[in-house]
Amino acid sequence: MLKHSKLILLFSFTSFIIFACNNSGAGKGETKEVAKEENKSGVIADTSKKSIPSETSKLLGNTNVKINYHSPGVRGRIIWGGLVPYDNVWVTGAHKSTTLEIGKDFMVGEKKIPAGKYALFTIPGKAEWTVIINKNHNQHLADEYDAKDDVARIKVKPEILKENQERLKYEIDQTGDRMANIIISWEKLSVKFGLIIKD
Repeated sequence: MLKHSKLILLFSFTSFIIFACNNSGAGKGETKEVAKEENKSGVIADTSKKSIPSETSKLLGNTNVKINYHSPGVRGRIIWGGLVPYDNVWVTGAHKSTTLEIGKDFMVGEKKIPAGKYALFTIPGKAEWTVIINKNHNQHLADEYDAKDDVARIKVKPEILKENQERLKYEIDQTGDRMANIIISWEKLSVKFGLIIKD
């Protein structure tokens, strides 16, 4: 009798475990379906608190213009005059220096610059920014920045954006066969400067 009771108890326990596992599997399946339903729009929320490695490039004439940078997010912070102080050299990105690489000689403002890879810095101001192209492209933030390595400096006016730009963004806006504006946008501000590829 005792043996029979033990068998019944074992059978009941085994049935409970099988039932629980099957229900757990069904639950997981439902969760996946719900997740699929939520992602049908194709929109993926940007929840990263990190600065994202980013790149933009464009063929101008017959040479490639490429910008590599790390893109920080606003994340509710005060950017201008806060996270990014006014009147200081800024890496215009995060972590490593932002780089501008062009395969042919090019013009920025009145300055002719040899083909190559450069760091792109800015000095944000309330009414005016300075855009800097510097020879030392391999550095952390602006820790090693030295003005003696500047190859060009140009003054630009910041513009107010209609919509908030959550992550820092670089764009190469082609304006001619060998001409483009480099546009830098973040939070509610945007600045741009022009370049021309030489023959």
